[in-house]
Amino acid sequence: MRKDYDTHNEEYRDDQEGLVSSEFSGKVAIVTGAGGGIGLATAKAFAKAGASVVIAEVQDKLGEEAARAIVAEGGQAVSIHTDVTHVKSVATLITRTVQAYGRVDYAINNAGIDPEVAPEASWDEHMFEKIIAVNLKGVFLCMKYELAQMEKQGSGVIVNVASIAGLTAVYNKPSYTASKHGVIGMTKAAALQYARKNIRINAMCPGGVDTPITEQNHGGSMEFLERMKDAHPIGRISGPEEIAAGILYMCSEGASFMIGHAMVLDGGLTAG
Repeated sequence: MRKDYDTHNEEYRDDQEGLVSSEFSGKVAIVTGAGGGIGLATAKAFAKAGASVVIAEVQDKLGEEAARAIVAEGGQAVSIHTDVTHVKSVATLITRTVQAYGRVDYAINNAGIDPEVAPEASWDEHMFEKIIAVNLKGVFLCMKYELAQMEKQGSGVIVNVASIAGLTAVYNKPSYTASKHGVIGMTKAAALQYARKNIRINAMCPGGVDTPITEQNHGGSMEFLERMKDAHPIGRISGPEEIAAGILYMCSEGASFMIGHAMVLDGGLTAG
């Protein structure tokens, strides 16, 4: 059932796609790694809520397709080639965003990789460096330039997409686990520095999510996928839209007292 109403001059829409508030209208959101999975779902959610969205994606084709899809649905989006491991690329992302839209209200640092499945004795030094470069250094560089812009304009919200692997260990992913622990630690430290500057910084920690990376990891193995589902007390993994909804909440005024928090959305996986 759909219902439309006006409350205190703010319009809301409650339909099958969920509650959308006009507090995001006219705002600007950057989402890194928005060519698919959680990033794409988050970019679409921001656009549906009225924000202008910047798709920051290293894979140009995916970024451009995401932006076109959002525009086709009536939203506003542009794609900017971004390699989060390179300082000039990240600096250019912020510069071009400000040139296009004038500010950065929300920054979702979501770009990440998860390729490692190896016992300790077989750790690959180069893979370790790659995972740390994308998952940890990438968040560091993005926050560096996002925070400079947000401090200049006097406000902003950052959500770093970590993982439950940032709170506990994944036995066959030592480098990934280390990178996500680092993201949460960096999130908390930065949140303390900027809490009194009207800039909120938090981390999202999903459990298993139905994304292209997850598909890549299970390689079409239904047995692997079923084990993954069974590991979650809810009996399934989440859709990327569920994580996106959590991210938008973290960016909303409803979460205005949330500072340095690692929010868990994992279907109960870490509860026991």
